[in-house]
Amino acid sequence: MAQLTMVKAINDALRVELSQDENTLIFGEDVGVNGGVFRVTENLQKEFGEDRVFDTPLAESGIGGLAVGLGSQGFRPIAEIQFIGFIFEAMDSILVQAPRLRYRSGGRYNCPVTFRAPFGAGVKSPELHSDSLEGLITQTPGIKVVCPSNPYDAKGLLISAIRDNDPVFFMEHLKLYFSIKGEVPDGEYTVPIGKANVVKEGKDVSIFTYGAMVHTSLKAAEAAEKEGISVEVIDLRTLSPLDMDTVVASIEKTNRAIVVQEAPKQAGIAGELIAQINEKAIFHLEAPVLRVTGPSTVLGFPLIEEEWVPSPDRVKKAIQKVMSY
Repeated sequence: MAQLTMVKAINDALRVELSQDENTLIFGEDVGVNGGVFRVTENLQKEFGEDRVFDTPLAESGIGGLAVGLGSQGFRPIAEIQFIGFIFEAMDSILVQAPRLRYRSGGRYNCPVTFRAPFGAGVKSPELHSDSLEGLITQTPGIKVVCPSNPYDAKGLLISAIRDNDPVFFMEHLKLYFSIKGEVPDGEYTVPIGKANVVKEGKDVSIFTYGAMVHTSLKAAEAAEKEGISVEVIDLRTLSPLDMDTVVASIEKTNRAIVVQEAPKQAGIAGELIAQINEKAIFHLEAPVLRVTGPSTVLGFPLIEEEWVPSPDRVKKAIQKVMSY
């Protein structure tokens, strides 16, 4: 198997699906000739033509509306929003029109749209580019939210997202695009949406996380192991729906839990996950579930963003705290 970066793995997934189905289309700002800001769509227009991979005007509302319209008429659109902080102009399409189409049409229409957007801190990008907005999106019924942490999952989950008959919001962490490599099979394969992954097994405490925070949590777990604490790390992979079966099974084994997210604490994935843990596994807990998150503020400007984003040391301190109960 080839060793690919996240960018190359996502590009490969897009190529596979364009080859499989002529109704699959890719569009967004600069995705065609330039191959995207981060070259995620590089060479795809050259290979599949301007009718299937094409640039749009700088108008996210138009990108969203086009995606919903095409999706309702038998196409499988892959709409790129250049950065997640720019989705607000397309919110009506992403969170109102696409998720409700099957319901409001009584099942006559579906909307198999994949919305792709890079997000996340760690690369010192300008304001709005790095925001973590998954909390906004996951509150909406009818749209799945996926956030891979590695190249293998990125390719397999994206193929699953494109083939899904309902809308999927696919989040791609900026810091992971080029910073990690992994073995990625050639050709098509899928990773199921809605299934978490046990990245590291442990017996004393469970960490539930996603995206770049998987790697942060693994570093913290390695440090904790040197102190005799066995840490299990679960990559959620899908944020809506959450895989509570895997979550509960891990808590039944370790009896302690920490949730790590890069996003601000208020109204985030961590809070929702903790609520469901309390509903389904509270009698297995020997300590309160702790959160390690970004502060409930605007993401800090580039010079101070490292102070804002959860670090391995902050996660390790949470491990020590939850073990002290």
